[in-house]
Amino acid sequence: MANSIDNFLGVHAQALTLESRRTQLLAANIANVDTPNYKARDLDFKAALANASGPDGGAGAAASGSLPLRATNGAHQQGSAAAANDPALLYRVPMAPALDGNTVDEQLEQAAFAENSVRYQATLTLLGGKFRSLMTAITGQ
Repeated sequence: MANSIDNFLGVHAQALTLESRRTQLLAANIANVDTPNYKARDLDFKAALANASGPDGGAGAAASGSLPLRATNGAHQQGSAAAANDPALLYRVPMAPALDGNTVDEQLEQAAFAENSVRYQATLTLLGGKFRSLMTAITGQ
């Protein structure tokens, strides 16, 4: 039953989860606009959605517990658990980094936040329509 519901909802359920995660990241970036050495983070939405809706349901190397990372230098840091759970999480490339090392561009982050909010609302609307059509089919009206 769960598989048929997943097929019925399509990619929209995964998209909603990813959009929610991106909202959290963008909000954290905006909240830390004045924090010295804070590095802005963002989500590669297309890559994360492709990974989540892949043939194995998104269960890639991170789900198996192994990371496809290889240290080529003894000075390299080990991979973190956050990177394993969220492989599409990236640092934003600053257009003009601040002198204190902060890479957050407040206007860029606010624009990305607004765009992501519109996408989130659109996904909710699409899911609501799918559930309404399902309820219509169940009740026969």
